[in-house]
Amino acid sequence: MTIGLFDGADPRPGHENTLKLIELGEQLGFDSAWVRHRHLQYGISSPVAVLAAASQRTSRIELGTAVIPLGWENPLRLAEDLATVDLLSGGRLNPGVSVGPPMHADRVLPALYPDTAKAEDFSFERVRRLLSFVRGEPATDFSGAEGFEVYSARVQPHSPGLSGRMWYGSGSLRSARWAGENGMNLLLSSVVKVEEPAGGSGEAGSFEDSGDSADTRGSGTGGSFDFAAIQLSHIRAFRAHHPDGEHARISQGLVVIPTDTATTAQREKYEAFARQRSPRTSTPQGPARLLFARDIVGTSEQIAERLHADPAFREVDEVAFALPFTFEHEDYVQILTDMATRLGPALGWRPGG
Repeated sequence: MTIGLFDGADPRPGHENTLKLIELGEQLGFDSAWVRHRHLQYGISSPVAVLAAASQRTSRIELGTAVIPLGWENPLRLAEDLATVDLLSGGRLNPGVSVGPPMHADRVLPALYPDTAKAEDFSFERVRRLLSFVRGEPATDFSGAEGFEVYSARVQPHSPGLSGRMWYGSGSLRSARWAGENGMNLLLSSVVKVEEPAGGSGEAGSFEDSGDSADTRGSGTGGSFDFAAIQLSHIRAFRAHHPDGEHARISQGLVVIPTDTATTAQREKYEAFARQRSPRTSTPQGPARLLFARDIVGTSEQIAERLHADPAFREVDEVAFALPFTFEHEDYVQILTDMATRLGPALGWRPGG
């Protein structure tokens, strides 16, 4: 999973490096590659366009978004783009989405929705609309020929298998339950909402809220805040409400940095990165009471031991390893190579072909 950072004065090399990492992932046998997003920043702002390019430079690896915040999107137009890329990729697209108002809404809504901001619905209903269009339900009551033009009542193109590969990026009990009730797959990240004992009723959590994805090993916290226990409750709520029950798909987002073949300078950089982010894992952050998990830096053997001790990790069959934002391309190559050749096998995974 990568954010695809680039230089604002020369953005092409950064985008090209993102595509190279996806190509490398396929060569190393990874099952999927995921891109994140950043609007009005120096990271991928159009993940669907980037994955369209990636679909033409790869043949096997699945391609996902983690996640697209629907507050920035028109669900009908997004459904068209997703179906187009899914068809171009041969059915390899895994769109992950979330809801809620855009970050810094007071500053961006005048540009994003200058005339309709107060009327926009940023609730789960926005996801329902997207799902209905992706599933091929009518978007209009008109179809047929009009002169030389032929119209369809549903979004075109239609990709029949895409609806089964729609994911929701969740950080709260409420959103995990909603994703299950609506038959979506569940994307977990490095952030959870610390809710009241009754479960609270806050807005759905999302990858957009979380910064990085990170490790969910153990509590990772001081006091009585237990990240793993909270995330495990989300997993169980999701499966309890999903039509597929225990077979419902869940992917856990982690930041783990194997150091098996890292240089001394790289190891020092990675350890400093984890130390810098550690304070936010001790107590809930901000009015939303968001709790972050710790990153894991170490040899593949050390990382595997810690992951096997994580009750949430033991509950899932899929994991998305997030690449830290600020490293160099050669760091990512080393990390991905160690993941594929050392960490993966230590976890019981085998490369795809």
